[in-house]
Amino acid sequence: MSNAAHPIRVVSRLTGLSTHVIRIWEQRYDAVRPVRTVTNRRLYSDEQVERLKLLGAVARSGHNIGLIAQWPTEKLRQLAAQTISPIPFSNPTLPETPDSLNSIAVECLAAIKSFDSKAFESALKRGAMLLGVMGLLQQVIAPLSQRIGEMWVEGSISVAHEHLATAVLRSFLLNSTKPFGEAAQSPRLVVTTPAGQIHELGALLVAAAASHLDWQVIYLGANLPAPEIAGAARHAQARAVALSLVYPGDDPRLHDEFKLLRELLPGNVAILAGGRAMPAYRDTFQQIGAVPVEDISDLASKLEELRKPAPSISHSKSLAQRKAQLHPVETSSG
Repeated sequence: MSNAAHPIRVVSRLTGLSTHVIRIWEQRYDAVRPVRTVTNRRLYSDEQVERLKLLGAVARSGHNIGLIAQWPTEKLRQLAAQTISPIPFSNPTLPETPDSLNSIAVECLAAIKSFDSKAFESALKRGAMLLGVMGLLQQVIAPLSQRIGEMWVEGSISVAHEHLATAVLRSFLLNSTKPFGEAAQSPRLVVTTPAGQIHELGALLVAAAASHLDWQVIYLGANLPAPEIAGAARHAQARAVALSLVYPGDDPRLHDEFKLLRELLPGNVAILAGGRAMPAYRDTFQQIGAVPVEDISDLASKLEELRKPAPSISHSKSLAQRKAQLHPVETSSG
């Protein structure tokens, strides 16, 4: 086995599997056996990363992880090759094209233009095999979604093209997370777009990424008013609400919607906001204490911060506060 040098969070990014899923597959199915450091941290070899990537791809195609976890890696390669077109695992990156979209994204865009949903799905599956789900989100789907939005505004593709892209991506992204389940103790995230924002590709992207980062995602689709969003978040006891803003970027009604959402949400529920149109509303987000999100990597960092427990008041400070409550300071009148 090659040097075991990859910590579990790196493996999660490389394979598209959440850290929770990796641990479960290791403990329950003995899918891989990482080495342990003196501080009990898991370290995975290149071969184990490839094996986990293969297991994830084969599981996404419908095979039961309990049955395939003990199969030799070569057999997993063969099954993956039969299910999805062969991918050279030795090549960790995709070649760039002049328009800054990588080859898989270009293939996806061509399929969208020709209304070929099957070719679109096939390209997405190959991308997931090569890059893992998180890599696919960052390197293929995010730039592709941005380009689709630009082309729609330019008029070079129709609304029908965008609807086909959204339908295929919705099915692919939401289904890609199902085989891995969710930990009951994971924090909950409500994902949607606010009223008047009908483009949901960005929200789908956030939902898929958060799910693979061990969040329980409540996906509400697009175009929801503030009371509906707040009601869902309260009912779900969500830790945060994520809003995607794509178009338009000059809707004056949204400023009041954001302020109303902040009023209706519990104070400990964070609001995350991202997307192409987000900068246009940045001042309002600053006023209500919302957290701007620049891209998928930034989303991962912000979600990681939200998982951390709130800093507790020190014992000495707590004691001082209790004494102050019991013995308030008396002021002299003269």
